[in-house]
Amino acid sequence: MYMTLLIIGNEISKRLRILWTYKTNLLTQVFTVGFIFIGVSFFLQDGKNDSKALPSLLLGYLIWFYARIVIMSSSEDLVRDMQSGTLEQIYMSPVSAGLLLFGRLVALLLSTTVIVAIPMILLALLLKIQVPLRWEEGLALIITITGLFGFTLALSGVALIVKQIAALADLIQNLLLFLTGTLAPVSHFPFWLTMIAQSLPITQGIIVLRNIALQQKSLGQTWLDGSLVWLCVNSFCYLVIGILIFKWGERIAKVRGSLGHY
Repeated sequence: MYMTLLIIGNEISKRLRILWTYKTNLLTQVFTVGFIFIGVSFFLQDGKNDSKALPSLLLGYLIWFYARIVIMSSSEDLVRDMQSGTLEQIYMSPVSAGLLLFGRLVALLLSTTVIVAIPMILLALLLKIQVPLRWEEGLALIITITGLFGFTLALSGVALIVKQIAALADLIQNLLLFLTGTLAPVSHFPFWLTMIAQSLPITQGIIVLRNIALQQKSLGQTWLDGSLVWLCVNSFCYLVIGILIFKWGERIAKVRGSLGHY
């Protein structure tokens, strides 16, 4: 347990130091979060500022942009390690490679929280968006991130085999923007598309967060209506499948001897 906490702490410290060292890149990402949201809300509302629609849009956008950064950064980090040869060194370390990569993902989730939280707070103040803060939202967000964590593991496992997945990661994060209810509730979709949307990693998290924050539902109510149950099932399945795919990709890369090759 001590070693696990030490590794996670080191990875968090390293990523936060990198963020602070390259402040221009950090500021650019923060600006991008805010700029895209304002642009999207402007076009979706025909240039009008609908204060009633903005909270729902902000919550969906928050989760999607969070997923976007995590998906793109995790694939980029892994490919960068393969290109530089450090991935092979990770697997030669006396510490479990899985533990080191787990620490990296935790650090990535934390740094992404910083990148997303700052512009979201500024946007809420600037546009006067009122989203009630409740502790239940934090729990729903953690469950959602768990599923996203598993989805990212699956992509990382694929990257170990095919090496270059930047285009795939970009395609996936764009699909998530339009198919997860980020811009419009999935209840507006055709039935068949709703079924597809609810199987994706962040869709149900967006639904539950909106129910809790905007409709003031309790965890008990979201459990009884099935939305929280499906979120837990969805995230658990993605986590398990993600671990299995990552292990599968890891095993194939080791057999081929291609961990250090790009």
